[in-house]
Amino acid sequence: MSRKENDRRIDYVEFNVADIAASKAFYGSAFGWTFTDYGPEYCEFADGRLTGGFTTLGPVRSGGPLVIIYADRIEEAQAGVEAAGGKIVKPIYAFPGGRRFHFTDPDGYELAVWSEQ
Repeated sequence: MSRKENDRRIDYVEFNVADIAASKAFYGSAFGWTFTDYGPEYCEFADGRLTGGFTTLGPVRSGGPLVIIYADRIEEAQAGVEAAGGKIVKPIYAFPGGRRFHFTDPDGYELAVWSEQ
């Protein structure tokens, strides 16, 4: 599937965790997930259908994982979030692999949008 077909769809799920090794042990044992390490603070997981990540770069989210949506044009996606009543809590920033921003929806759920460009 090309990126264009994935525009504005859920693309990634990220868990802020206290201990990446413990998370890998749990999800690997319980569900058979596989892992790719990207340094001591980040690990990507794959469940055979969806990929996501474990990170220690932020506080543990007791409300659940961070859902990440892909957008071909991140500025347009941010403008759409704002026009729909969402609140930007982390403006667009660069990270290895692309750029992203975080927002909260009207109920207070935090999500993120990322783009390769």
